[in-house]
Amino acid sequence: MELENPQKVTGDIFANIEKDLRYISGIIKQKGRELLSNYKITPPQFVALQWLFEDGDMTIGELSNKMYLACSTTTDLVDRMEKNLLVERVKDSSDRRVVRIHLLEEGKRIIDEVIKKRQVYLEEVLKNFSMGEVELLQTSLMKLHQEMR
Repeated sequence: MELENPQKVTGDIFANIEKDLRYISGIIKQKGRELLSNYKITPPQFVALQWLFEDGDMTIGELSNKMYLACSTTTDLVDRMEKNLLVERVKDSSDRRVVRIHLLEEGKRIIDEVIKKRQVYLEEVLKNFSMGEVELLQTSLMKLHQEMR
């Protein structure tokens, strides 16, 4: 449903939506850090592992761009993750000059466990929502995400 007349909608509603999204984002970030305290990885390492989990092998440059980090920072991050057997560097099969970062089983295990714990947390938060409200929230968030891309 499109807003029929955006001018009629006061700026307050958009300010409130932005504020709620900011607060929700902060709470999710804090909860994520609490969950990570049980693992031997840092929040930036978790973000890197998530990108590799979702998008597959990539170069340091590609990972740097996704994380909005300098290549040197990402290289240090990957060095530490490689030392902890979360990822490995592999030569590209079609161009041996290219090195890709590959997610190892331990990295996959950590991502899988943490994401499942996040889902359990979200389920607990939404326990007082009706199924209709949960479905509307899902649909609205998906649409918002698509519009922001």
